[in-house]
Amino acid sequence: MAIFERLGDLLKANINDMLDKAEDPEKMVKQIIIDMEAQVNSATQALGAAMGSEKQALKQLENAKASSQDWNNKAKLALQSGNEELAKKALAQKASVDSNIATFQASYDSMSMQTAQLKDQVSQLKSKLEEARMKQNMLIARSKMADAQKGVSQSLSSTSSTSAFSKLDKMEEKVNAKEAEAQAFSDMAGENSSLDNEFDALEKNAAVDDELAKLKAELGME
Repeated sequence: MAIFERLGDLLKANINDMLDKAEDPEKMVKQIIIDMEAQVNSATQALGAAMGSEKQALKQLENAKASSQDWNNKAKLALQSGNEELAKKALAQKASVDSNIATFQASYDSMSMQTAQLKDQVSQLKSKLEEARMKQNMLIARSKMADAQKGVSQSLSSTSSTSAFSKLDKMEEKVNAKEAEAQAFSDMAGENSSLDNEFDALEKNAAVDDELAKLKAELGME
């Protein structure tokens, strides 16, 4: 039946492979569930129709068998009444009904076999649907986890100049450069101060020496 044309594909489908190729696995798995639910509903309706046809075929078969038995009983009654000609007519009707019984039996047997196959297929489809529903949350969770891991990895490996981490690194480099520059000026200032002190000391020493020479001259100690 046309309603089961995709049944084999659905039963054989590897959901994980389908998700690997999907741009949005979460939407993909939800759509798979929706498609399978639609298939189950359609298949169930088709099965219901097939079972109805099977019941009609069985009723035709049973009615034909009952009619054959009825004509047989009428033939017996006619013979018991001594009316052989009427008995023959009843048996002729029975033969006509019996020829239909074979057709009804073959039709019923065929429908019964098809209905059994449909029941098995619908059962498999429902089982696959339940399996997919059980996997749905797990697959979606795995997909979100993979997205999270990908995002973190991309952030860590990103070397873009617009990256927040990259900007922070550059700012740190600028601060380090400023600190180094300040230290250099501080060192230079320290060196200049030391030099000035040495010259001041020399000047003081010279002044002292001059005063000492004057005192010696006054005392005649030259």
